[in-house]
Amino acid sequence: MDKYEILKSMINHSRRIVFFTGAGISVPSGIPDFRSADGLYNEQREDKIRPEDIISHSFYKAHKELFYSFYKNKMMYLDAKPNAAHQYIASLEKEKQVTVVTQNIDGLHTLAGSKNVVEIHGSIHRNYCEKCNKFFDAKYVHDYNGVPKCDKCGGDIKPDVVLYEEPLNEEAINQAINAIMQADTLIVIGTSLSVYPAAGFIRYFRGSCLILLNKSATSYDNMADLVINEDIVKIIENIK
Repeated sequence: MDKYEILKSMINHSRRIVFFTGAGISVPSGIPDFRSADGLYNEQREDKIRPEDIISHSFYKAHKELFYSFYKNKMMYLDAKPNAAHQYIASLEKEKQVTVVTQNIDGLHTLAGSKNVVEIHGSIHRNYCEKCNKFFDAKYVHDYNGVPKCDKCGGDIKPDVVLYEEPLNEEAINQAINAIMQADTLIVIGTSLSVYPAAGFIRYFRGSCLILLNKSATSYDNMADLVINEDIVKIIENIK
């Protein structure tokens, strides 16, 4: 039995599956990842400011104009569409109890049709006025010239994404951990498992099958029941 048949069998015999996804699942949709050689964090800027610093809470507070220039150009991909991996995960909900725990802020799991999605780093599709808390969608923020302002009170609008120096949402943490603890299969897709505390969530897994699907090796590979280091869309095409 080859690796694809093993993966297919593991999924077929599972009742409760958690998919824990990172940037790698959205790369085939045209969204760059963060940590690879040509990823967002390795971009050389003329002003020498590191991308990680720009998407921090303190930088956002001190330099909103520059923050939003970077955020709109480098983190908001409103034309991106779900790929075969997002669609496959959504389709499994018809026959399995599926929860998606994602580090991504792109909203592609929801767009693909997944109903039970925990976005531990927030979403570009939710934005709120810092004064009156009015909600704004991603298009309003993206199309606004400069720092987006509330059309009700004039306050600054902040994306509902977790910036560096900000804590994860406690409710999202609890939802993610509870889903992982109750799953019989945990499938990790497209993440190096190097960002904490999110990467530590898999330590709560008590089920029978831990599966890691990532282009490169991770520090958790020796714990896994199955590891496939390939492009996620290629993997999905081989198990459908």
